[in-house]
Formats: sequence, C-alpha cells, structure tokens
Amino acid sequence: MKKLNVTIQLEMTVPDDWQLVETSEGTPVIQMAEGKFLDIAVEPLFASDPEDMWSSSETDDELNDVLDMVESEEVAYEFVTH
Repeated sequence: MKKLNVTIQLEMTVPDDWQLVETSEGTPVIQMAEGKFLDIAVEPLFASDPEDMWSSSETDDELNDVLDMVESEEVAYEFVTH
C-alpha cells in the first residue's frame, strides 16, 4: 500500500448569522440557522467512467471500504471579516 494525502480547501460566502462552535470532543463545527449544524468532511464519489455522472456509493460497504483507508482527517474553519 502507499500513502495518498488529500488537502481540501473551500472558500464559501455564508450568512452572517453562522457561527463556529465546538462539540463536546472539541471538534469545530458550524452552527447554522434554526438549530442546524454543519460539518464538512470528505465524501467519496464514484463513477464507472470518469466522464459519467459521479455519485455517492450505492452500498455502505463500498463507502466504508474507502473511509476505512482514512487514517486521519483535519478540517479547519475560519471566518474572514473585512
């Protein structure tokens, strides 16, 4: 087996009332409106042809096989104000 490092960086425009909060384990998540929370993490997408439509796995086993390969995951959130 070999190592694959994947870095994901998103820049998003979000509503002003969104806030950063931490779970009881200290994991940062986004508090949205109406008591909803958002955590952005990797979600593998699959296709039988790279030019076809990509979608989530149809089976939990296939998705879990890929997620089991993830040794660590780090997501950082930062609001930028001007």
